[in-house]
Amino acid sequence: MRNVPDVGKALKNIIQSFVDEEPKSPLHVGEVMSCWSYLSELADEQVHSEAGVNSTTDPELRKAFHEAVEMFKSQKERIIAFMLSEGVPIPPLSESKPQSNPSDVPLGVKLTDDELANSLNIKMVILITYCANAIIQSTRNDVTLIWIEYLQEYMTFGATLKELVKRRGWLKVPPYYYAPGAPIK
Repeated sequence: MRNVPDVGKALKNIIQSFVDEEPKSPLHVGEVMSCWSYLSELADEQVHSEAGVNSTTDPELRKAFHEAVEMFKSQKERIIAFMLSEGVPIPPLSESKPQSNPSDVPLGVKLTDDELANSLNIKMVILITYCANAIIQSTRNDVTLIWIEYLQEYMTFGATLKELVKRRGWLKVPPYYYAPGAPIK
């Protein structure tokens, strides 16, 4: 099998070469707003994923939620440290959920594994969108690198999650499109 280059790492290395010599201007309001909004959303997504851990008994889905929680916690710690180093105030954040037994969740409240897995997929889409927007808005290369790093983490995690969702039959696939006059396969 041929070695496929890691585009995220290559891009990060290119930008890193400029970061070391770049004078640090203050963050502009767009960069601050990106950090602030992202952190707020990230904390909410962590709590939602903790609720997912507390709601499913499926071992693979629980593992995916645990991995998501760890990724969100790590990113949260890193973005908070960056924001504080830049003098940016931290938004009010959602508190972590305590662990509970998934069997104790009442049926009228409990989401299905299909619903839980797809909600995690949607969370990935939301956070990827935040990162992409922040990359476009960032003028400082060191700030751009933060978003590229997070984006790479989501792409890696998302590929694994997609495989699980497909294997379990939980993937929501829209109807296939056949162009008029095209042969139907």
